[in-house]
Amino acid sequence: MASPARRLVRSDPQDDAQAAFARDVIAGLTAARKSIPAKYFYDAEGSRLFEAITELPEYYPTRTETRILKDNGAAIVRHFPTGATLVEFGSGSSVKIRIVLAAADKLAVYVPVDISAEFLAAEAASLQKDFPRLSVLPVAADFTKPFVLPAAAVKRPRVGFFPGSTIGNFEPRQAENFLRHAARMLGRDSTLIVGVDLVKDTHILHAAYNDAGGVTARFNLNLLARINRDLGADFDVDGFAHRAIYDDKLGRIEMHLVSRRRQRASVCRRVIEFEPGERIHTENSYKYTLANFSSLARQAGWTPLARWTDSGEYFSVHALALQGAPR
Repeated sequence: MASPARRLVRSDPQDDAQAAFARDVIAGLTAARKSIPAKYFYDAEGSRLFEAITELPEYYPTRTETRILKDNGAAIVRHFPTGATLVEFGSGSSVKIRIVLAAADKLAVYVPVDISAEFLAAEAASLQKDFPRLSVLPVAADFTKPFVLPAAAVKRPRVGFFPGSTIGNFEPRQAENFLRHAARMLGRDSTLIVGVDLVKDTHILHAAYNDAGGVTARFNLNLLARINRDLGADFDVDGFAHRAIYDDKLGRIEMHLVSRRRQRASVCRRVIEFEPGERIHTENSYKYTLANFSSLARQAGWTPLARWTDSGEYFSVHALALQGAPR
């Protein structure tokens, strides 16, 4: 039986993370086309709001992927070596990983990695209580960058878990780079399980990111509230509106914050000016075909092993193998 959950490990010093946040915000807001990286959505309030989004009737990805995992859990975990470490990139809520852990009793170590330290610690403690034979070793880090795995996780075969269609938040070249990064973190002869949202009717996509209750709008606007709180900025949050559109040529949903009027905000002693209707681009969510994602995985050095979808092919889960060392 494993000992109680270890104290949360911070891969990057807190001061460095705060400095990176400030640099990224200033760089994005002073660019010709203003933007803020989507990874900064997930402070404690952003994580809470995202969990609320996943329960909305319009938001199909979470419930569809959850059903795929439940229906195919036994087949998925056949790709896990006995005694392996499972590394989850951007762990967030534990709903999906609980399905996997319940099916994969041969795992020895689970390493959830997430940028939201407070939320991560709470989820990890709950998982350790419910899976006492598993060593749960949380790491607070930006999972898109190199991080240090706990010592107990290193000398074991490794499996990566990257659910939730987060791969779609990257530009295609960035997605390929992330898959290469995951290969380096997981190492020789590893396996990666990835959730991928699929191309579908535009009306379904629009509704998923523009819910009638406005939860997604609050999630988007919370990014400005976080910048105010953590960086001492003075954004008028009510001076911006949420907008999500589908670009069928690029095959992606785009989320923006749109300035309602001419205004300015001070961030880290920099004054940022906005014209009426000017946008801050906050997120992309690319949608793939099954063939396109398999091609992307191969380009990054992974070999597709298997894939599972729902009956309507709204969503997919892919098992990938790294044969030999990462390249």
